[in-house]
Amino acid sequence: MQSSAQTVDFTGQVLIAMPGMGDPRFERSVIYMVSHSDKGAMGLIVNKPNMKLRFTDLLQQMSIETGAQTPEIPVHFGGPVEHGRGFVLHSRDYVSDISTLEVDGEFGMTATQDILEDIARGEGPASVMMALGYAGWAPGQLEQEIGHNGWLTSVATPELIFAQSPEDQWQEALKLIGVDALALSGMAGRA
Repeated sequence: MQSSAQTVDFTGQVLIAMPGMGDPRFERSVIYMVSHSDKGAMGLIVNKPNMKLRFTDLLQQMSIETGAQTPEIPVHFGGPVEHGRGFVLHSRDYVSDISTLEVDGEFGMTATQDILEDIARGEGPASVMMALGYAGWAPGQLEQEIGHNGWLTSVATPELIFAQSPEDQWQEALKLIGVDALALSGMAGRA
């Protein structure tokens, strides 16, 4: 008899790295899950700004005209996969003419140049998080990492993703699920 385990879909939620993660790229990370299916998972680290790269510098590298209306938004390390590729996580008040992934009722993600051009003109979404690269998991890998105490999961709120300072996002994500960071252990166990 074959067992069919029901897979939990983490799309639209956040992963919160547990202490003892073991991978320094993900230490104290908060990852917004853009997609999760039986084919794998993709997310964007939302709390690791790249202090060496400015948004306007990125626009100029791409020959996108900037002006007084161009906001200076942080560019984040979105994850170790395709770190030269850009992704914009944003509020749902914006839809690209080319392609926007509607993640859920609160968030969309656009990875085409038109959103950068719109942001540069001051016509982009109200809330934006720009990332280079993403975090990706093969089928079943994320579930295994969660099972081995690598991640906690929580709802994602616009306030957590767009309004919190990156230094506070990890603790604020833990607070959303009622966990005190000082009480966490990196060790898995069974009662």
